[in-house]
Amino acid sequence: MSITKRRLALGGLATIATAALLAGCASAPATSTSTPTASAIAGFKPCMVSDLGGFDDKSFNQLGYEGLTEAAAALGVKPITVQSNAETDYAPNIDSLVSQNCTLIVTVGFALSAATVTAALANPTVDFAIIDDAADNNFDGKTDAPNIKPILFDTAQAAFLAGYASASYSKAGKVATYGGMNFPTVTIFMDGFAQGVSYFNSQKGKSVQVLGYDPANPDAATFTGGFEANDTAKTTAQNFIDQGADVLLPVGGPIFQSAGAAITDSKKSVALLGADADVFNTFPTYADLYLTSVLKGIKQATGDVVNQAATASTFDVTSYIGNLKNDGVGIAPFHNFASKVDPGLQAELDTIKAGIISGTIPVKSYLSK
Repeated sequence: MSITKRRLALGGLATIATAALLAGCASAPATSTSTPTASAIAGFKPCMVSDLGGFDDKSFNQLGYEGLTEAAAALGVKPITVQSNAETDYAPNIDSLVSQNCTLIVTVGFALSAATVTAALANPTVDFAIIDDAADNNFDGKTDAPNIKPILFDTAQAAFLAGYASASYSKAGKVATYGGMNFPTVTIFMDGFAQGVSYFNSQKGKSVQVLGYDPANPDAATFTGGFEANDTAKTTAQNFIDQGADVLLPVGGPIFQSAGAAITDSKKSVALLGADADVFNTFPTYADLYLTSVLKGIKQATGDVVNQAATASTFDVTSYIGNLKNDGVGIAPFHNFASKVDPGLQAELDTIKAGIISGTIPVKSYLSK
């Protein structure tokens, strides 16, 4: 099996298994209101390992880092963080934190899933949490170690809003979305985005086209092959611009930066969407291009998990699932596009958000099943 086909197969299996894993999960826990005590946090040492993006990726590594360090500061404890520069760093970095007596180790991203599971099984007295992964590498619908808490986000709900807004904004009637690699945590954005465009078309009698992703044939979606800002990511964006798309949603860490460069070089009026963080704030280089961003509450969720691990008598490993209802996902303000979008758009989005939360507007994803 080729690498590409294997990734596609694994992505599909992960989707199925993760849905089963989450079928019995409780709703996302509310923010802990526990008051830390000296006895509760004595000896507590929160730690974190990044993926290849590093803690300054302007995206989910950075948000996780900020959540960890701010929670640690509030608790009065000193965290240990380590960045990974290669995939071969993942396991040694986690082992290093174990040897430094970390009591909670947070790993960032599905790329660290296997190494996290291995370390958790070998160190049952250490608590682990992983951002954007279910830690279910054997796809049996269960977390592979009893001391791992998955931190997940139903970003399809927020991407639905972004897709609707993009369709409303598009003058060309063509919008595009593509990912870094074919993982459920990537395609969930693309799927929700396409559903939002489809909903706009059904409500407005329009026919805005989505390039790069077809919900009826997700395996044919477009991916850059990695999560780096590089020439391939730029060329991918340029291809969609050449096809007439005037709104782009790249999903995959810093690949949006390459899209920004492609838009700038094209000298065309093309809007760009961010993923994970509000890139208007985290990477203002292309501030004039950002229509909005699809947000994950990674910072808040990570901080909540750190606080809970420090203050609770037992580490709660129930999966955290951020959604619109608990403000775990959302979209950023329109910022410089506020005067460019339809004056009634925000009110429409508010109504749609309420409909998604109530269930009258269904949004499909592997986390909603």
